[in-house]
Amino acid sequence: MGSEQGKFSADIGDDVIAAALESVEKQRETAAAEDLAVGPGGAQEEELAQLRTRIEELEARERELSTQVSQERERALRAAADLDNARKRAQRERDEVVRFGLERVLKDLLPVIDNLDRALDLGERTGKWDGLAEGVRMTRKLLEDTLAKQGLKAFSARGQPFDPHLHEAMGHEERQDLPANSVSTEVLRGFTLYDRLVRPALVMVARPPAPGPAAEDSGGPSVAEPSPPSPTEAPGGQS
Repeated sequence: MGSEQGKFSADIGDDVIAAALESVEKQRETAAAEDLAVGPGGAQEEELAQLRTRIEELEARERELSTQVSQERERALRAAADLDNARKRAQRERDEVVRFGLERVLKDLLPVIDNLDRALDLGERTGKWDGLAEGVRMTRKLLEDTLAKQGLKAFSARGQPFDPHLHEAMGHEERQDLPANSVSTEVLRGFTLYDRLVRPALVMVARPPAPGPAAEDSGGPSVAEPSPPSPTEAPGGQS
């Protein structure tokens, strides 16, 4: 009985083994086919590689477009800044034309004021033409007020320190009553247009009188003649 049981077990084991081997072989063939389809050289791998390449190209294109957008934005900002500067410069130029466009015309009117000043001066020195002087004075005041509305104003230099930026020296005058290098006489007044100098004041500048020879004592003949100055004495230092 024991031998029959071993034979039966052996027979069943062979069938099972055969079926199992057949099944394993089929599975091996199927796995090999699947490995061939999805392996390194398969269609899916090739498609994935193409997709990766396409993604890299799109990313590179995106970076390129982003760079171009940044450059265009910077150019637009610079253009806007240049346009704003040009607008401000044009506005300043228009303001300059409006404020100083009449400078030449107003400057041509200055001799009228000069002649009126001379007429007033003549009337004051001669004591004549009282009526004319009053009329001239009123006319002069009206003209100055009209010019002042346009920004043209006169300034006086009498007694002021000489300023080459505002005054034009016509010569010197020896004056003891005024400080040196100060305006002693105002020949013509100066004028400004909106604080810009249109014409400097024409002036005479004071300077100390030149030292003269020492006065001699005429009280008696006993006064000795002055001795010549020594080499160490300054010229004009005789007593």
